[in-house]
Amino acid sequence: MKEPEKKPGEPFSVRVGDFVENSIERQIVRSKKEAPYLRGEPEPHVWYRVAVPEGITGDGSDYYIYIKKGNTENLCVFLSGGGVAWNEYTAARPVTGGKVAAGLPNYYWNNLRPFTQIMNIHAGIMEDGNPKNPFNDWNFIIITYATGDFHVGNNDFPYEAEDGSRQILHFHGHGNFRAGMEAGIRYFPRADRLLIAGDSAGAFAVPALAGEILDDFYPRCRDVTLLSDSGQLLYDRWRTTARDIWKTDAAVWRPLKGENITLDWYRDLYRRRGDSLNYLYASSVRDYLLSAYYNDVANKVYKTDAEVQELFQKQLRHMVKELKKLTSRFTMFFYDWKNLFLMRGGTVHTAVRHRRFYTKLDGISMAQWLGEAVDGKLRDVGLELL
Repeated sequence: MKEPEKKPGEPFSVRVGDFVENSIERQIVRSKKEAPYLRGEPEPHVWYRVAVPEGITGDGSDYYIYIKKGNTENLCVFLSGGGVAWNEYTAARPVTGGKVAAGLPNYYWNNLRPFTQIMNIHAGIMEDGNPKNPFNDWNFIIITYATGDFHVGNNDFPYEAEDGSRQILHFHGHGNFRAGMEAGIRYFPRADRLLIAGDSAGAFAVPALAGEILDDFYPRCRDVTLLSDSGQLLYDRWRTTARDIWKTDAAVWRPLKGENITLDWYRDLYRRRGDSLNYLYASSVRDYLLSAYYNDVANKVYKTDAEVQELFQKQLRHMVKELKKLTSRFTMFFYDWKNLFLMRGGTVHTAVRHRRFYTKLDGISMAQWLGEAVDGKLRDVGLELL
């Protein structure tokens, strides 16, 4: 194996991480495992990329979504995760394999590339052909994400990169969402049953965009379930960020009153929709990644430890109480699988698009729990872990 090329002053762990990411990308391309671009009509049970010429990623490169045709008229609209940028400092530090490996500050994915396919398809709820997957026969529209704005931004944001150059972060998440939905609905114009789900950054976006999905794309659907998997990050400037940095629509930033952006968006959605929807929330209890983000927000330190993980868990207990106050039918799935990534402690980040989607907790997997929920059987799992 050729040793990664060295750059002056660059830690070895950064070079190794970048080398690993690039090697995986080359393998995906060489083995032809990259999802093909759709030409014509989709075949059932095949993942496709659909080009969205109107879209643009954070660094200005091409945007596309993923779709998969099932054997029913049920549809999952999935809002992908991929980090967040809330100021010039975070905008200047997008994710790279090297930064992740070295534990350096890295906040959001700023483009779509072969490596990001790993995060989007073929695992968890996206796994095709798994008899344990209750969503195997559903249609899927995956609204991909590489803009750092929880899918709601409308801004071109100038910043100074780490190398001193002037750059633009295209906070175009909302335009990408709209154009992606327009592209996807051409293949799936009908939804008898609808699951609107998201993980990580997409989990935050679910309550922000669910109303728009229902009003503008699937207004006739009456059987609707929402799932946010891992969407807690307390910050007392979310309203300012959404209004002035991401430049969201007023309907998006006006409901933001406090530190918990997800809670504020769910409160606003419930005010408008009431119990016409099924509301689901999932999370690990001491999330290593979201706790590191919170530590950065609160203390300007991008790392996680036992103390900040405990604080995250305390915040999560409060969030659950507030969500349950909205409606007793707000249903939870909490998990405590240990994070072994680079031995940073805490618990894992997200489960819905991971093999642990099928791992049982107290005799039930997230796959079974979610499958039952869309059938109307709602039950909490893992509340005792809080």
